[in-house]
Amino acid sequence: MDTKAILMELESYGDPRTKNTLINHGAKEPLFGVKVGDLKKILKKAKKNHELSLELYDTGNSDAMYLAGLMADENQITKEQLQSWVEQAYWYYLSEYAVPWVAAETPFGFELGLQWIKSEKEQIASAGWSALLNYASIHDDSELDIATYSKLLDEIGKSIHQQQNRVKYTMNGFVIAVGCYVPELTEKAKEIAKHIGKVSVFMGNTSCKVPLATDYINKVIKSGRLGKKRKNARC
Repeated sequence: MDTKAILMELESYGDPRTKNTLINHGAKEPLFGVKVGDLKKILKKAKKNHELSLELYDTGNSDAMYLAGLMADENQITKEQLQSWVEQAYWYYLSEYAVPWVAAETPFGFELGLQWIKSEKEQIASAGWSALLNYASIHDDSELDIATYSKLLDEIGKSIHQQQNRVKYTMNGFVIAVGCYVPELTEKAKEIAKHIGKVSVFMGNTSCKVPLATDYINKVIKSGRLGKKRKNARC
């Protein structure tokens, strides 16, 4: 499959109601409004494809950009290419999922995450926190810089309520992820979660809510899934 063929297939899967929902969440034209399940049907045929993923992302079509994230080859994509991607990730489906998922699966995901969280641009900083939390979710604790993750929890405890909107959301997600996936830091994450309490994030014209970190972590502990890593960041 090539870019033209995939765009035609994406258009065939376009759904007006899905498109309207995505726009309510922050997507902009061009897009067709393709459900994730249908994106995965295309991915099943195209498989991982480095060059094709780069071409799809460059179309600027939101559906194609998200598919590019699912299709990207984590062993071939470079730091420079991911930097370009994160700078173009104009809404949170791209900046908090598609791009940081790929970053987290690369050997330099932790490095990029630390770099991105320092950005003054909301979508890049939020991508950084997402990359870091996803990195922790798929790597064994022996591969993690526990001291840095601990310091990041402290930083969140001090500053989360003063951050930009989507940065607050991903910081909250970071506390949840560290509490659930890194047992050595679970108690600290619970303390930070209790300290920050409810995090207020404007979710636009949607019914989405911000999860309460304390409840989420405790639910995972009660389910017996504490420390159970994921195989991949992308889903």
